[in-house]
Amino acid sequence: MTISKLLFAGCVFCFAALAPVLAAIPGREPPVPVRTVAPDYPSDLRNQGVSGVVMVKCTIDEQGNVAETTVSKSSNETFDKYAMDALKKWKFKPARQDGNPVSMQVTIPIKFVAEES
Repeated sequence: MTISKLLFAGCVFCFAALAPVLAAIPGREPPVPVRTVAPDYPSDLRNQGVSGVVMVKCTIDEQGNVAETTVSKSSNETFDKYAMDALKKWKFKPARQDGNPVSMQVTIPIKFVAEES
C-alpha cells in the first residue's frame, strides 16, 4: 500500500471517529462508509510535493448516496474538484433515526499527501 493510499484510508478513520458525536441524538445512527474511492491527485501538485486537505460538507441521502457536496474548508483550492468528485463515488450505509433511514449532513476530510522519494 502506498503512503498516499494509507493516508487516504486515514480520512475514513477520521470520519469513523466522528460517529459518536453524530450519534449523540437518541435513536440516531450516523451514516457509515461502505465503499470509498481515493481522489485523483493533480499531477502538477504531486510533482511539486504539495499536500493538502479538503473538508467536504455533503448530504448522505436515505439510500446511502452522496448528494449536494460543497467545500467548507480547503488548504489548496486545486484539490477541491478532485475531492468532491471522489466523494460522489462513495457509498454509505445510510443514517437512521429510530430504525428508519434518513438523510444526514456530514463533513468529511479528504487528504492529499505527496509521497516522499
